[in-house]
Amino acid sequence: MADAAAPSSAAQPASGAPAAPTPGGLIHCATCGGQMAVTAAACPHCGAPNPAASMGVSDKGMVPAALLCFFLGSFGIHRFYVGKIVTGILMLLTLGAFGIWTLIDFVMILVGSFKDKNGLPLKR
Repeated sequence: MADAAAPSSAAQPASGAPAAPTPGGLIHCATCGGQMAVTAAACPHCGAPNPAASMGVSDKGMVPAALLCFFLGSFGIHRFYVGKIVTGILMLLTLGAFGIWTLIDFVMILVGSFKDKNGLPLKR
């Protein structure tokens, strides 16, 4: 009976957290030294951001989105381009909320704060 418990306790570190499923799946926090997953956005122990976890960028480009918004923004074509179908339809029905919504989107695209349907920033 004692032999059966030994392998399960060896699979977990002393802290009680489960071991990483793959080698190299855990890294040490630069701030507190605690272990965290490579893909974690922040350290679970101290909350420090994890520079190893990249959020990624969209496969949609900023320049095409800006051009679509400038020339066809009132029809919401730039929103269809980035995958925001529902708001694209709303822009189409309201003609870009009479141009105001289009102008706001155009500025957001130019400053880099416009996101795609997955919440990722557009590729520069």
